[in-house]
Amino acid sequence: MTKENKNITYLDRNESQYGPSPACFESLKQPDFKTLSEYSRDYTRGIKSCLSERLAHEFNINEKNIILGYGGEDILKQVVHCYIHKGDKIMIPSFSWWYYKKIADEVLGVKVEYPIVEGKDSFYYDIDGMLKIFQEHKPKLVLISSPNNPTGNRLEIEQIKMVLGKMRDTVVVLDEAYTLFYNKDNSHLKEIIEEFPNVIIIRTFSKYYGLAGLRIGFALMGKNHEQFSLFSARYLGFNRLSEIIAIAALDSKEYYDGMCKKMNDDMEMFFAEFNKLKGFKAYKSFSNFILVKIPLEIKENLNKYLTDLGMIVKFMSEDGLFSHIRITIGTQEQNSNLMKMIKAFLRDNPVK
Repeated sequence: MTKENKNITYLDRNESQYGPSPACFESLKQPDFKTLSEYSRDYTRGIKSCLSERLAHEFNINEKNIILGYGGEDILKQVVHCYIHKGDKIMIPSFSWWYYKKIADEVLGVKVEYPIVEGKDSFYYDIDGMLKIFQEHKPKLVLISSPNNPTGNRLEIEQIKMVLGKMRDTVVVLDEAYTLFYNKDNSHLKEIIEEFPNVIIIRTFSKYYGLAGLRIGFALMGKNHEQFSLFSARYLGFNRLSEIIAIAALDSKEYYDGMCKKMNDDMEMFFAEFNKLKGFKAYKSFSNFILVKIPLEIKENLNKYLTDLGMIVKFMSEDGLFSHIRITIGTQEQNSNLMKMIKAFLRDNPVK
């Protein structure tokens, strides 16, 4: 068995370096063998699970409009497999999570990209371009990520409503895995799923709540998704331990508010410090990562330098982002160490 190297800092997969709240660990200290040995009987109360019931309360919506899954990407995969078949068109952002394209390929869907554009200090969705492509191709499903990975840009609530209004008769998936890092106000969600019955809004406990290893995500869906509700149904229920831990996380607002404040402070630090370096450009981000353009000539050597020091960040290789790195916002100590390492590298390897 290979032991994990404890001296490596992984800032490459957008995992939380602060970890879940202490309450999540405390929730495991009250063992009940029935939690492990018996299936959930929440269905006898007319609900899917105690967690979906809690989430419905959080968002002030009917429990039947909540779907649970094995992480956000599991729900995303389910949606695509449910609605897209060979030859169907699916719209995907031009700079986006590689997994979008993979699941489209799994069902032999036709991928249609719409533009995300580089601006002065951030990337942004070209909404006019998006709607033009939508009208031209008339896709069966549209994926919108806000905030988007890896560019970090978002759509404002009014922009989302406007886009959904233009796509009213199409299944639209809003991937909001990172949204809690900049917006904890959920008051608009009830309005969106009631006004736009074809929308599905995916969220997760992996990022903000630091529970990536738990594998639990959820979605809010409009009333037109009876087909998907049946497709995703799990008649034996869900992971009962996961439900307990997730509810403990929802009860830990103070812990996560403090964590998020530190991460936002370090996001500002990275943005300011990288933009002082010759040949570097950091982009504003509304997530738990920041995208930075670096001089291409140092890419290979900087990657080796950081890796040798046990600091792992994401060196991008996608078309249009080949000169970029994506850095997960870690702890304040980790972020400070990374910045010091990069500056030390540049002292010995100055940009021409």
